[in-house]
Amino acid sequence: MRRLSVREPVAYPILIGEGVLEEIPPLEGPLALLYDRQVEGFARELAERLGVEHRLGVEGGEGAKTLAVYGQVLSFLAQRALPRNATLLVVGGGTLTDLGGFVAATYLRGIPYLSFPTTTLSVVDASVGGKTGINLPEGKNLVGAFHFPQGVYAELKILTTLPPFTFKEGLVEAFKHGLISGEEGLLQVEDLGPESPRLEAYLAQAVAVKVAITERDPLEKGERRLLNLGHTLGHALEAYTRHALPHGAAVAHGLLYAALLGRLLGGEDLTPLVLRLLRWLNPPPLPPVSWEDLLPYLQRDKKKRSQSLHWVVPLAPGRLVVQPLPEETLREAFGLWGEVLEGLGFFQAR
Repeated sequence: MRRLSVREPVAYPILIGEGVLEEIPPLEGPLALLYDRQVEGFARELAERLGVEHRLGVEGGEGAKTLAVYGQVLSFLAQRALPRNATLLVVGGGTLTDLGGFVAATYLRGIPYLSFPTTTLSVVDASVGGKTGINLPEGKNLVGAFHFPQGVYAELKILTTLPPFTFKEGLVEAFKHGLISGEEGLLQVEDLGPESPRLEAYLAQAVAVKVAITERDPLEKGERRLLNLGHTLGHALEAYTRHALPHGAAVAHGLLYAALLGRLLGGEDLTPLVLRLLRWLNPPPLPPVSWEDLLPYLQRDKKKRSQSLHWVVPLAPGRLVVQPLPEETLREAFGLWGEVLEGLGFFQAR
């Protein structure tokens, strides 16, 4: 078992391994459990262990991150008159983690919550750092709040139940952390599987990168923007496809685009590294899409500053810049991105 701790701005533990449920400290006040129905058995085990009386299961996926489901969960808590010292236990993947954290941030103006991530994506990304939120039809994560958990408990046994693609796509975020930090071990994903002997250490290393950055910049005023690497184009693709494109695949495509931008800006050519990741991931083919199709979503991106969209561009592993870029550079990179993906059979330009 790996134990990490976040110190700023709110202290909380992160446990990664097997048997983490035995490490949960005594909890005061009423408990409510929000869980993804795909992991109902694990949620039931947790509820029985902690004596949880109030349980609500919802369907996971981006459909959970809507105003309708958000309202449903708030009403569930309110109808049971749960007080401010209640603790919300959130069990599921990245979408449940985002939803549950936002519910906890806003119910009675904020209640404590614990996160129990059940996918690789939620372990290395969504459960850490305090970003919570939901989507709007106009774009991804446009509504949210910073609200930090009281603890993250990642039971790795549950990862053995994931479909192979779901397991892989979460590791795209860990690979991204390798590009940001320059830690070469995080760029080696091909041998990883649910039973891999180095999985626990790999996930802990990826989480440690995010912890270090979010401690220094918890509210994304500067350095934390690096964690958006690959997400600007990725989120636009997710929104354009109405979330038919899984998040990990979208970020992988976004990483390729960012690598092409870096090459155009005179940086090291990182495209072979990202293409190796894409071949390993083998994402579903993209529908035909043009730059004009994505522009409305890019213009509503939450990373926009004034009228300028800031792009995170890798010039080398561990060396990135965040800056606005000329339209002609963005379009040139998009053309190259389409050509590369078309050659791999992942995309058909129009």
